Amino acid sequence: MKKLFILLASIMILSCAKEESDVLYVGTNAEYPPFEYLDENGNVVGFDIDLMNEISRVIGKKIEIKDMTFDGLIPALESKTIDILIAGITATESRKKVINFSKPYFESQQAIIVKEDNNSITNFDSLNNSYTVGVVLGYVGDVALTESKKVEKIERFNRTADTVVALQSGKIDAAIMDYPIAVGYVKNNEGLKAIKTDLSIQELCIGFRKEDTKLLEEINKALDTLKENGKYDELVKKYF
Repeated sequence: MKKLFILLASIMILSCAKEESDVLYVGTNAEYPPFEYLDENGNVVGFDIDLMNEISRVIGKKIEIKDMTFDGLIPALESKTIDILIAGITATESRKKVINFSKPYFESQQAIIVKEDNNSITNFDSLNNSYTVGVVLGYVGDVALTESKKVEKIERFNRTADTVVALQSGKIDAAIMDYPIAVGYVKNNEGLKAIKTDLSIQELCIGFRKEDTKLLEEINKALDTLKENGKYDELVKKYF
């Protein structure tokens, strides 16, 4: 009887371990529409979330989304609070030293948002010291505009939504952000338009711990599958 109990307990432990391994905890930062954001019910939704759901079906694992601050994502990955991260993140050289990245799943360009009746700002080169331009602190638009030295009056915000509010209220003349993000804000806010630029093309990737090479390979293959079977294109059409 004692041996039977030990055997049953061992089976239960192995079963639980298998069940846990079939769940991927996915870290994101739901402040980056249309890639990830909160819907009216407080659920995390968006292109990245739908993409992860499709990947989960291909690899046969469930996913659980964990919403957290952007700067907390890599520490959470390293501490094994999450298994992977997807948050419109680019594979910069500094990040590559700490974590591994999947093949790119989306290319994003920078855009300028202005009021609909603004016909003087038509591209990045038309920005000059006559204008006050809003950017999100530390984002690609901030870095590019600072390095260009084209504009002296740069207003830096902590959130993309804050730049849009400042633009609507007339505190700034233009805002720089990722083109897909700009499209989302223009769609949901009357009186604005987005101007695509050739400034700094970004490749968005999924992040992994350095040791999780098998999972990285699995998800890279899943991305290939979704592009081959048309599911990826369906998601692009849905969100962009």
